[in-house]
Amino acid sequence: MIRLSDNIKCDMDDLKKSYNEALKNKEFKDFISKLKSDDNILMKYTSTLEECSCEYNNCLNCKGLKECQNQLIGYVYLPKVVGKNITFHFKPCKYKLNNDKKYAYSKNVKYYNLPKSYLDATWDKVDKRLVSRKETIIWLNNFINNPTNKGLYLTGNFGCGKTFLVVATFNELAKKNIKSAVVFWPEFLRDLKSSFETDYEEKIEYVKNVPLLLIDDLGAETATPWSRDEILCPILQHRMDNNLATFITSNLPIDSLEQHLSQTKDGVELIKAKRIIERIKYLTDEIEMISKNMRG
Repeated sequence: MIRLSDNIKCDMDDLKKSYNEALKNKEFKDFISKLKSDDNILMKYTSTLEECSCEYNNCLNCKGLKECQNQLIGYVYLPKVVGKNITFHFKPCKYKLNNDKKYAYSKNVKYYNLPKSYLDATWDKVDKRLVSRKETIIWLNNFINNPTNKGLYLTGNFGCGKTFLVVATFNELAKKNIKSAVVFWPEFLRDLKSSFETDYEEKIEYVKNVPLLLIDDLGAETATPWSRDEILCPILQHRMDNNLATFITSNLPIDSLEQHLSQTKDGVELIKAKRIIERIKYLTDEIEMISKNMRG
């Protein structure tokens, strides 16, 4: 008959064998020596300690978050001796801590359907040498220094940097703890349609009430009575009633936007389109910026 004590002895022999095998690795041996714990405790956690050792040594040779080889980017999995046991936890590395500090302002900017790369859109990265951007840059710089409830309707050619300039402005203001939202309009509308039974109202209310709002690429969407009369118009009306700064970027000048908004599957509805344009003109100054394609 096999006794329980025999099984325990067998298990301990296996643990000891695995542990001694792991000790042949100098990096592992150096790593666990820092724990200053008894081998009989350490051998119970050999596989996890090997994982920790690997992550720790990855960190020793790492030069930044882009090179991180650990299972959770920016973190290292480490052991902690607690009496006769060992617990494990994730600890952020220096690069993660520096990155969090650098982008601490991002908690004040909510992006809807816009690439996270715009986190790096800051005022010091704006090319201020282009004459074609001068009027826009002066306007936005004045707004950064003295935010008002009057926003900007920024129109211009494809790729001239309209979105980057406004997002850079919002990011600067986020550092002053001013909250904003950046909404890529065509995708936002598609997203709303798929969220009727989830967070539809929450999204609409946030966009209506956030202190700073950018409606990006207005006019690139297919105009429908729903998007124009039930989504765009109530948002603009609410922000107008509450003196909330609203920014809009578009490839279309305001007159052309009016034509775009008037043409839906229901026919040409100029009066409804004019209602939108009246609100945009109340909420914003218009600047046309024609510049080289910054994406080329």
